Amino acid sequence: MKHNQGDSLKILVAGFGSIGKRHVRNLRSLTPIEVIAYRVGGEPLPPEFQGDWITETSDLDEALALGPTAALVCSPPSHLLSVALPIARSGCHLFIEKPLSHTLEGVAELVSLVKEKNLVSLMGYNLRYQPGLQLVKSFLDEGRIGRVVSLRVQVGQYLPDWHPWEDYRKGYSARRDLGGGVITDLIHEIDYVRWLGGSVRRVACFADHVSRLEINTEDVAEILLDFEGGAIGSVHVDYVQRVLTRGCQIIGDEGTIIWDDSASEVRLFEAKDSEWQTFRQEGFERNDMYVAEMKHFLNCLEGRDTPVVDVEEGAEVLRIALAAREDAQA
Repeated sequence: MKHNQGDSLKILVAGFGSIGKRHVRNLRSLTPIEVIAYRVGGEPLPPEFQGDWITETSDLDEALALGPTAALVCSPPSHLLSVALPIARSGCHLFIEKPLSHTLEGVAELVSLVKEKNLVSLMGYNLRYQPGLQLVKSFLDEGRIGRVVSLRVQVGQYLPDWHPWEDYRKGYSARRDLGGGVITDLIHEIDYVRWLGGSVRRVACFADHVSRLEINTEDVAEILLDFEGGAIGSVHVDYVQRVLTRGCQIIGDEGTIIWDDSASEVRLFEAKDSEWQTFRQEGFERNDMYVAEMKHFLNCLEGRDTPVVDVEEGAEVLRIALAAREDAQA
């Protein structure tokens, strides 16, 4: 059942951490919603998430019995599928935060359920809505740098700085038992390099816990990718860099594209012109990606858009990430 524009949307939110709260704030700014908050333990919700528009429950069956149209699944990776599967079985549309899981167990069943029940499914890969990366994608689609031969992607930020109000050692990023680790935690980069470069046929990786961070997961990884189109790629991810660094360099036989997130710019070199062009992202704020993501989800629920990255694609991204981790541990 699709959502009709203008109607109040009844939405189940499983996992009310920082990302769950962000999505609810953004949805409330876009459309009238009623929220069913499925929570097991944790601190009481802050005042902004209290009122007659929100119902709390610790029982998933009870939450589903209230008849949500869609669900935001924002649980830690180790618990995500145990929540997403019964939600899908109930016929509820799904927005699922990354990564899809920490193993492949149950993933095929979820993909099958979504197809069988004709559900809308959207993965939480917010970089798909980053205007700089969207510009990079358009340049590639236009063939501005010719045949792509190499893609270099990197992201790094000091883990304790992610949520300075929390003890980083207790978060899922730091804990193997919750599905943490830099490869799956920063899986956005694997998703977007695949979006830009196409399907991946081979994966290799070095990864380990090499810093002084008090965690039991890998905190630095170098992933090598062999693309079906012939390009070779590398993805660097880490929990260590004290200054957030995120960007990519794409080399073609007729030019180069550089995206620098910190500088909010894209640079394009075309051999035919023998000069760099710089495209600035003016007025862009980080939350704009998340707002665009929720707008897209609403449009999909209303039947006006097709999901840019559904659970089937999310499963393929997860396979690459897990292959990288497996190779590093070999």
